[in-house]
Amino acid sequence: MSETNINIVAGLRPVLEAVKAGRAIERVLCRQGLDGELFRELQSLLAEKKIPVQFVPAAKLNSLTSVAHQGVAAYLPLIEYADMESVLSHVLLHDIPPLVLLLDGITDVRNFGGIARSAECAGVQLMIVPSKGAAPINTEAVKTSAGALARIPVCRTSNLREAIYYLKDCGLQVIAATEKATQTLYTADFRRPTAIVVGAEDTGISASVLKLVDATVRIPLQGDIASLNVSAATAIVLFEAVKQRKS
Repeated sequence: MSETNINIVAGLRPVLEAVKAGRAIERVLCRQGLDGELFRELQSLLAEKKIPVQFVPAAKLNSLTSVAHQGVAAYLPLIEYADMESVLSHVLLHDIPPLVLLLDGITDVRNFGGIARSAECAGVQLMIVPSKGAAPINTEAVKTSAGALARIPVCRTSNLREAIYYLKDCGLQVIAATEKATQTLYTADFRRPTAIVVGAEDTGISASVLKLVDATVRIPLQGDIASLNVSAATAIVLFEAVKQRKS
């Protein structure tokens, strides 16, 4: 990539000023071993604003931009994040029961983009992702979503648990899709206002989140492979909700 990449800001001072200005930042990459007064100021500010930081070799930064990055580069989102409360307030004014999707630990941008595409097609009104441990909304994610990420509201939260509490207060049931569940997804009543939680393929939904959900469901599999790709699995669950609501 080059300096024309619109979703990267490089350099200690430019990144620091971007953070101070309140610009939305996906995450910041810092060169391993970086130190200095200005960097320590940046570190403190990033911690205060709970912006994810990743330490990487200098070669990684060199591959992102050809400008003098001084050991620091920041990813800017290609979309404007939505406010969860505002979106839900608007959704609840309509007769259509809310359908919300929460992503716990989905870090692969292609899976993220594919999930967003399925979510938009299924009529999901809001996607919620964590500030840390989530795929960046970069050009690859947007491309894989086939434009869905420009259409569906995406909210970023520092705490998925707090988001779940809020959804419940708004009258939504929270259903986790996990292969560890005993009930199949066909037992759930998706006609009700619903928030669906999906997790990463390797680690699944975090235990702290699973403790808060109202039900867990799984997709019944007939073959020998133990699990589906998370993007495919999410699509199956979402369109079970579509099927129930259409019937």
